[in-house]
Amino acid sequence: MDVHGLATRALHGLDPEDAHSFALLGLKLGLGPRAPADPPILATEVAGLKLPNPIGLAPGFDKNAEVFGPMLRAGFGFAECGTVTPLPQAGNPRPRLFRLSEDRAVINRMGFNNAGLEPFAARLTRRGRGVVGANLGANKDSEDRLADYTTGLRRLWGLASYFTINISSPNTPGLRALQTKAALEELLGRVVATADSLPQGQAVPMFLKVAPDLEDEEIEAICDVVAACGLAGVIVSNTTIARPPLASVHAGEAGGLSGVPLFAASTQVLRRFRQAADGRFLLMGAGGIASGADAFAKIRAGASAVQLYSTLAYDGPGLVVRIKQELARRLAAEGFRSVAEAVGTE
Repeated sequence: MDVHGLATRALHGLDPEDAHSFALLGLKLGLGPRAPADPPILATEVAGLKLPNPIGLAPGFDKNAEVFGPMLRAGFGFAECGTVTPLPQAGNPRPRLFRLSEDRAVINRMGFNNAGLEPFAARLTRRGRGVVGANLGANKDSEDRLADYTTGLRRLWGLASYFTINISSPNTPGLRALQTKAALEELLGRVVATADSLPQGQAVPMFLKVAPDLEDEEIEAICDVVAACGLAGVIVSNTTIARPPLASVHAGEAGGLSGVPLFAASTQVLRRFRQAADGRFLLMGAGGIASGADAFAKIRAGASAVQLYSTLAYDGPGLVVRIKQELARRLAAEGFRSVAEAVGTE
């Protein structure tokens, strides 16, 4: 185990949210790892974004766009910051983050705690090289949640490499109702109209992030709206409110479950989205990735790239390098010359 793995294990002696704050501080102080160059087989392009590898940092880790640089240097092919809301908000009362160590899982009910758009935007102005996305959300007490998304888009336009419209967190009451067809048509219609009104330089991809707790007819409706609005793709998936069998004493906590127990369910939903999308847009896969085999399974199920976060709490930042090495070996062993060749070949 390297020094960063040992530090991760030591942080497990702290409250999970305090441990996360200390991890961010260490990264800001330059104590994070520096990954070696990626194997060429991992280079790929997603919605016009050139990535050195398809392993992305999922939102939630870097809510306020403070450590995307160190995480890119640690080996991630791209980093998604947020979720950010127009106004700062404290989120839900603590405790609101729980490690389920026996299950290698996490339950959170954070509630979009973040410092708001202004400090987020200020940090993105200094982002330099690398693909950095912005995950947009709505304030809990907003009178017009749809306007919150367009406000975020306007403020961060030209600063982020791509945008994700997050309507799938279970921790903001009523937010997931925006996944219904009529609400989604109105939301994405306003988002796309706003984007079209902004200065058009290099194309900026937009993605929709969805929950894993969807029925087939809901998936088909979402795919139709996403295709009609011309979004680049869908990220499958956010945390789940379902509870598979779990061993931890925290299994009954309210909130969204992430980590290893989410892998099978989120991958199955990814397959259903691939079928319903029928090539009209691309997909990213998230949920429970803990190994190169997991990333490979998501890719073969239809994901052009993948994201992870929760398993970092158990394996530390060195996990991303191990996943990339395993994925590169797996691609070569299966006869694929690139990530793109493997997408959807399950």
